[in-house]
Amino acid sequence: MEIKSIVSSGGVVIFRNKVLVLYKNQHGRHMGWVMPKGTIEPNETYKQAALREVKEEGGVSARIVKYLGKTQYSFKAPEHEIIYKTVHWYLMTAGSYHCKPQAEEFFIDAGFYKQHEAYHLLKFHDERQVVKRAFAEYDRLRKGECK
Repeated sequence: MEIKSIVSSGGVVIFRNKVLVLYKNQHGRHMGWVMPKGTIEPNETYKQAALREVKEEGGVSARIVKYLGKTQYSFKAPEHEIIYKTVHWYLMTAGSYHCKPQAEEFFIDAGFYKQHEAYHLLKFHDERQVVKRAFAEYDRLRKGECK
């Protein structure tokens, strides 16, 4: 069995206190609601990859506010490989609610949801934790701006 490490980058995109989430349905398999993220391409920084993935998967032009940290997990791929994945997450803001799911990657829905809605929609525990962290940071930064 082959073991492979993959590094990805993603964004927690917030606009007017709502967060972008995407619904994936691949070949009739309901993959669930996820955050936009993807593999780093050659000569690309984590930040560049996160912005590109948000734009490609969700159709959103976002701006990075702050690095949120990383999550790590492993899974068994269909080819019987064990994949160890690290995802670097960024808090981002958008200028509108406009989004468009990327059909080529099997995203069939996208939208901005309140924190508690997104928390219950998201399939993966680590992504729910990243959203909690992002909103805590977002609220802290907004309060700092108001002083």
